[in-house]
Amino acid sequence: MLEARTKTETVDGRIVRRHNNRRRIVAAMLELVRAGAISPGAEEVAEHAGVGLRTVFRHFDDMDSLYREMAEAMRNELQPIIAAPLASRDWKGRLDELADRRARLFERAMPFKDAADVHRHRSAFLRKDYETMRSAERAALESALPASLRNDKEFFEALDQALSFATWQHLRRDQNLTPAQARQTVEYAVRALVGAAGE
Repeated sequence: MLEARTKTETVDGRIVRRHNNRRRIVAAMLELVRAGAISPGAEEVAEHAGVGLRTVFRHFDDMDSLYREMAEAMRNELQPIIAAPLASRDWKGRLDELADRRARLFERAMPFKDAADVHRHRSAFLRKDYETMRSAERAALESALPASLRNDKEFFEALDQALSFATWQHLRRDQNLTPAQARQTVEYAVRALVGAAGE
């Protein structure tokens, strides 16, 4: 009886250690990506996580599940911003709020988005996560607009592009704008589109 209990405790201890090691690896990857490492190597992750290189390689065999855990950690971090309802009753006010919210969200998530873009072609999960994110962006924009503008395809597509993560990345990374400059540029583009729509 004692021997059976000892074996069970040993197995349970291994499961706990495996879970803790995986959690540390995910946390290390998130910290390294946040610090600017687009594709952290196994040695770097092992050192940062305080685990052995073999442990990292065991978990790296299933990269999609690691990406899933990283994405979930990021969603949990950003959820309070995403979930907050838009306060304005006027659609132009809601659009202003949406632009402000996306600037804050995109800036915080940009290192992870840059890293995900590098690996998306190899990961079914990252491709699906990207599609889910784009659908959510478009749905949020649709809900902020009156029906007449939701149904104006040219206006909606141009506005969706102006408020997209891709635009934010381009302004920040390719045009080297500061977060404040990028936000002002997006707001200018949104105002110009709203003016062109005659609303």
